Formats: sequence, C-alpha cells, structure tokens
Amino acid sequence: MITVTVPATSANVGAGFDSLGLALSMHNVFTFEECDRIRISSVDGTRVPTGANNLVYRSARAVYDQLGIPLRGLRITQRNAIPMARGLGSSSACIVAGILGANALLGDKLTSRQMLTLATAIEGHPDNVAPAMLGGFVTSVYDEGQVYSVKKMIDEQLAFAAFVPDFRLLTSKARAALPAMVSHKDAVYNLSRAALATAAFCDGDYSLLSVATKDALHQKYRLPLIDGGEEMEELAQDLGALAVYISGAGPTIMAVVHRDDEEFFARAKESLPQSEKLKHFTVHRLLPDNVGATVK
Repeated sequence: MITVTVPATSANVGAGFDSLGLALSMHNVFTFEECDRIRISSVDGTRVPTGANNLVYRSARAVYDQLGIPLRGLRITQRNAIPMARGLGSSSACIVAGILGANALLGDKLTSRQMLTLATAIEGHPDNVAPAMLGGFVTSVYDEGQVYSVKKMIDEQLAFAAFVPDFRLLTSKARAALPAMVSHKDAVYNLSRAALATAAFCDGDYSLLSVATKDALHQKYRLPLIDGGEEMEELAQDLGALAVYISGAGPTIMAVVHRDDEEFFARAKESLPQSEKLKHFTVHRLLPDNVGATVK
C-alpha cells in the first residue's frame, strides 16, 4: 500500500496570478492499492466521488495512460483536512496525490518534472500543484507544455492566518468574474509586484509584502463574490498582518504574520464571532510546509 500526504496551498499570493504559490501545514492523506475494480472511500465522512470521475483516480489513470500501462482499477482512501472549494488547493492536492500514488505503484517511472508537468496539464496552471508537490514558496511558468519552477524555503519565522468562511466558491465562478482583457497599466502593476513578492520572500524583507501582494488583475473582481471579504481584509490589516490577500480563487482570505504574534490570532478569534459580517469566518493558524508531498 502506498500512502501520499499532500499539503494545502495558497495560490497567487496577491499579484502572482497563476504563477506564485506556497505550501501550508494542513494536509490530505491518500492511500493507494491496485485492485481489479475502482474502490474509493473517504475515512473522515467527507463526500467524495466514488467512481471513475473521482479526481484522484482520474489523475492516477493519467499516469498509467502516459506510460501505456493498462489500469483495471484502484483502491483509494481519502482523508480530507483541506476544505473543498475554499481557495486552499483541495483539487490540486487530489491531482498531485493521484499522480504520485500511481507513479509509486508503477515503480517511480516518471521524474519530478514529468509529474509536475502532468499535474499542470490536468489543473491548467501550476500555481497550486507546484507548491503542493514541492513545498515552500514556488514561482512557476508553464511554457509550451513544460513547467519551469523555482522553490524557495519559507522562513520558519512566518505563519499564515487562513480566514475560511463557511461557504464554497467554485474556481469556475471566480474565473468567470474576471475580464477578458486587461490594460497595459494593470499588467505592469502586477508584473512589478509579483517580482517584488518573489524578491521579498527570497531576501526575507517582509516589510515589502504589504505592497507586493497588491493586485489589479483578479482580486478586485473576486472580492465582491466573498460575503464579508472586504471587512475581513480590513480586520486582518488592523490586527497587524504583514500582508493580506485572497487565497487562490477564494473565498479564503489569507494573512501573512510573524510566527510569534500570538496576539494576532487571539484577537482574531475574539473579533470574528462579535461581527455580524464576519461571524461565518473561522481562523486557522498555519505554518509553512517546506517539504511538500510525501510518498511512503
């Protein structure tokens, strides 16, 4: 039996639309065994597809197809700590798990780059699958069918406050809210800030993050889809966050904080239930995951 553990991820990190992402200390766990039919179950009560349309299975099957090996079925179990459709990479965790699990069952025939490229082809962009697989803070480019990524270990002095609401926001709906065209001004705005965010994480100058995570391409279009999102951002800023941004497509609002800032989390937990607009949010204290997906 193969066990694959995959971290949650937070994509975009503000301005790095579809290219930046980081891994966090919340994990889904999957087990894989070859079987004569498809047998998929959840061990924590989460409802998951149990047929060939299950994303973990489809991703595993893609490995068999790429290698030209017939697949009769798999026995897959899922333990789902990452909330679905919340902007924390639950779909990418399934894709990465399926690919790594199948590759391990078949004797590790694919390289890391081949697996990352396959994961990106399934997901459509590398911002979540790259940090899910590699861990840390990852900058990625998908060019002519190949993924090029650079990983930077995230400073252990940082922590992340994930403000997760009690409702889902499908990525398809969040993408539909984006304009088909953007101005040259907005493109330059984001390019400069995405570069600055990368430099800030690499250099450890986190005072730059509040500026570097500002965005003109997606957040202002998605924020109206998040009930209480604007107020949540304002609260996190008032509590002293180093940066605040929409995690992935949302609806989670992510704040970057100092790891030893216990007062931030205490005040956040106290403030949320007292606000009519924010009481449907729950704050999760997450740490960096610099390891990424593991296979045993």
